[in-house]
Amino acid sequence: MRGLLNKVFGTGNQRQLKSLEKVASEIEALEPSMQQLSDYQLQNKTEEFKQRYQNGESLDDLLMEAYAVVREASKRVLGMRPYNVQLLGAIAMHHGDISEMKTGEGKTLASTMPVYLNAVTGKGVHVITVNDYLADRDASEMGKLYDFLGMTVGLNKNGMSKEEKREAYAADITYGTNNEFGFDYLRDNMVLYKEQMVQRSLHFAIIDEVDSILIDEARTPLIISGTAKKSATLYQQANSFVRTLQNEEDYTYDEKSKGVQLTEEGMNKAERFFQVDNLFDLNNVTLTHHINQALKAHVSMHKDTDYVVEEDQVVIVDQFTGRLMKGRRYSDGLHQAIEAKEGLQIQNESMTLASITFQNYFRMYEKLAGMTGTAKTEEEEFRNIYNMDVIAIPTNKPIIREDKPDLIFQTMEGKFRAVVEEIKERNQKGQPVLVGTVAVETSEIISKYLSKAGVKHNVLNAKNHYREAEIIENAGQKGAVTIATNMAGRGTDIKLGEGVKELGGLAVIGTERHESRRIDNQLRGRSGRQGDPGVTQFYLSMEDELMRRFGSDNMKAMMERMGMDDSQPIESKLVSRTVESAQKRVEGNNFDARKTILSYDDVLRQQREIIYKQRYDVIDSDNLREIIKQMIETTVDSAIETYMSDDVPENWNISGLTEYLHGTLLEPEWIAEADLKGKEQDQVKAIILEKVQAKYDQKEEELTPEQMREFEKVILLRTVDTKWMDHIDQMDQLRQGIHLRAYGQNDPLREYQMESFAMFEQMIESINEEVAKYVMKAQIRENLKREAVVKETQAVSGGNQEKKKVKKPYVKAQTVGRNDPCPCGSGKKYKQCHGQA
Repeated sequence: MRGLLNKVFGTGNQRQLKSLEKVASEIEALEPSMQQLSDYQLQNKTEEFKQRYQNGESLDDLLMEAYAVVREASKRVLGMRPYNVQLLGAIAMHHGDISEMKTGEGKTLASTMPVYLNAVTGKGVHVITVNDYLADRDASEMGKLYDFLGMTVGLNKNGMSKEEKREAYAADITYGTNNEFGFDYLRDNMVLYKEQMVQRSLHFAIIDEVDSILIDEARTPLIISGTAKKSATLYQQANSFVRTLQNEEDYTYDEKSKGVQLTEEGMNKAERFFQVDNLFDLNNVTLTHHINQALKAHVSMHKDTDYVVEEDQVVIVDQFTGRLMKGRRYSDGLHQAIEAKEGLQIQNESMTLASITFQNYFRMYEKLAGMTGTAKTEEEEFRNIYNMDVIAIPTNKPIIREDKPDLIFQTMEGKFRAVVEEIKERNQKGQPVLVGTVAVETSEIISKYLSKAGVKHNVLNAKNHYREAEIIENAGQKGAVTIATNMAGRGTDIKLGEGVKELGGLAVIGTERHESRRIDNQLRGRSGRQGDPGVTQFYLSMEDELMRRFGSDNMKAMMERMGMDDSQPIESKLVSRTVESAQKRVEGNNFDARKTILSYDDVLRQQREIIYKQRYDVIDSDNLREIIKQMIETTVDSAIETYMSDDVPENWNISGLTEYLHGTLLEPEWIAEADLKGKEQDQVKAIILEKVQAKYDQKEEELTPEQMREFEKVILLRTVDTKWMDHIDQMDQLRQGIHLRAYGQNDPLREYQMESFAMFEQMIESINEEVAKYVMKAQIRENLKREAVVKETQAVSGGNQEKKKVKKPYVKAQTVGRNDPCPCGSGKKYKQCHGQA
C-alpha cells in the first residue's frame, strides 16, 4: 500500500526536492548576468544585500541572487563551480534542514551559500566542525571566498585568549568545533565582568557531520569543573581488592548492559578485606562506591578499546569515531579507578562548575542546519528533538559502486584470515584497500596479520590520529592499504590515484558491523565518490560483539548443524536482514536513552536559563539596590511565615524571630523582642524593614556609592555561584537514585521534575537569605574584588554519563546484619531490600 501511495503522491523527500529544484533553476537562470559583472561589481553585491536586508527584505527574498553571487565568486576565487545538486543542498540548509550529501559531493562548498546569505544579517554565523583540523582547513580555504566578497572570517580554537576569541566571534562567519562553542557559552555565564564575555547571541549555525555531533555525542555533556581534593588511597585499596575476585563466583557481568555487580560471596570477601561488619552500612557508602567503580574499570572497561594509555595518562577513545578524546575524563571516579587499574598516578576528582548537553546548547540557536553523508536513518530523532528535516540530495553522477552482501564466518580467527587473503589478493594487482574496524584493538590485530603476510600498510587509529589527513589523502593511491578505526578521516575525501579507476576503484572492507547503520554507511561511502568505481564488503563472525549481543542463535545452530568450518562463509540476505534488525534495535534503544537524558536535562535547562539570566542582570546592572531590597523583603516574609504562622497570636514565637533577625539582618542594638511584641504581622514586617533600611542607609554613607554598588555585586555573584554549584551536584545525586522510585510504581521522571523544582525553590530561598545576611552583616573592605568561587581546572566533554547508581542504605542507629529483617518493615531480609547495592 505504501508503495502505491508513493507512486501516486511521491515520497516526502521527492516533494521537498521538487520544491528545491524550482529555486535552483531560478539561480541557474541568473548565471549569465552574474558572469557579466566585474570583480568590483560582484564584491559590491554584499553591501547591497546588507542594505536591502536592513530596509526590510527577508533572506528568502535575497536567496536566489545571493546564491548566484557566491556561485560566480567561487568560480573566480576557488576555481570551483557548485553543481546543481550542491545548490539543492545549500537551499535546504538555509531553511534549517539537514542536507544528506554523499562523500565527495562537495558539502563544504555547498555550505558557503547559506553561510554567506545568513551572514548578511550582521548577527554572525557559526560553522561547526568535528575537529580542529577541519575547522582550520575550511576557514582557510573557504575564507578566500568570503574575503573576496567582503565578509570577515574568525577561527575559534582551544587555547585562545579572551580577546582573540571575542575577535573571532565578532567576525561575520566563525569556524570552530562543537566543544569549543559549547564551552565558551558556559564560560560566558561564569564571568565576573560583562566585558569578559566572548560570544554574541546565538543566531545561525551550520553543523558539519551533524549526525556525529547531534546524535553520537548527544549523551555527552560538556562539563567545566574545579578540583575537589580526595585521597587516592581508597582507589588503590579497591583496585587491590577487585584483582582478587573471580568471575561468576564473586561478581556477575551482563554483556548487553555492561552491568557488573558483586555476588553474595563477593560482598563477604569485601567485608573481610576491608574489615567492616556490613558493607552497606551508611558509613560505608563511599567504600561501596569505590569498589563498584574499580569493578567496572576491570570488567567492562577495556584497554585499547574504551581507552588507551599514552604518556602515563588514561585517554578515552570515542566509541563512534575511534578518535582519542584528550582532556576528557570519565566522571564519578571511574577515571581514577582506571588509573589505579593501570598503575598510573591518580588524579584528583573534580566538582562540576557548569554543564550543558550538546542537545540543549544547539537548540538555543535561532536557526540550525546541518550536513552529512548519513542522516536519513535518524530522521525521526532530528525532527523530534531539533525540528530539522533530513533531505537526501541526489548525487551529481550515478553511484556505480558495488556493495556486496555480507560474509559471515563462525569464528573471528576465520574471518580475519579471509580478510587478509582478500586484502593480499587486491593489493597484488595494485587496487587500494581501506579496511574499517570498530576498535583500536581490531586494527592492531589486522595489522599484525598483514605484517606476517608481508603486506605494506598504514594504520589510522586513536594512537596516531595526528597523521590522519596525510594517511587518508594517500589512501586512494595505487597499492595503498589503509586500516582505519571507524570514521577516522571523516570530513576528508579519498581521491583516487592515477590508474586506480581501471583497477576497480577503492575497495572498502568492513571487519565488523557497527551498532549504528550510519557508521557502516559512512565506511561504504568512502568508495565510489563522484561516479568513481568501487566495491564494499563486510566480513562478520558469530563472535563479533553485535552478533553475540543480538545475533540469531538459530543462525549459529544452523552453521554448526551444517558442519561448516571457517573457510566456508555464509553469504545470504538472511544474514544482512538479521544484522540490520539487530542494528535497528540498538539504534532504537540509543534513541530512547537520548530522549530520556534530554527529558531529565530539560529540567536543569529551565533552571540554568533562570540562573544565567539572573547572573547576567547582575553583571549588566549599574545599581542592584532594588534587587537586594526585594531579596531582603522576601527573606523577612519567609521568617514571619515561619515564626508567626499560627492563627493564634499567643502562639507566635517572637523571641525566635528576634534571634533569627539578630543572626541574619540586624544586631541586638537595632531591634529587640519588645519592639515586635503585641504587633500584627504587617506591623512587624514594616518595623523590621524600616530598621533594615536605616542600617542599609548608614552602611552606604560609610562608603562611596561606587564601593557600595560593587559590594552588592560581589556578594550576589559569590552567593549565586556557590549555591548553583551545590545545586548542580545535588541534582546529579538525585538523578542517580531517582530510578529506584519506579519500584514504588512512581514515574521517575515526574518525581525528578517535582523534587528538582522543590530543590530549586529551596536554592532561590537560600540565595535570598544569604545575600540578605552578607549585605547586612558583612564588614566592607575598601579593596573589594570579585573572585571566582572555584577556579576552573578542566573543560571536559563529560565522558561516561551513565554512572553506577548506588542504592542508598536504610538509615538506622544500630548496625543491621545483611540477613536480619529490614528495619523498613517490608518483611524482606535487609540484603534483599534497603541493603542492596
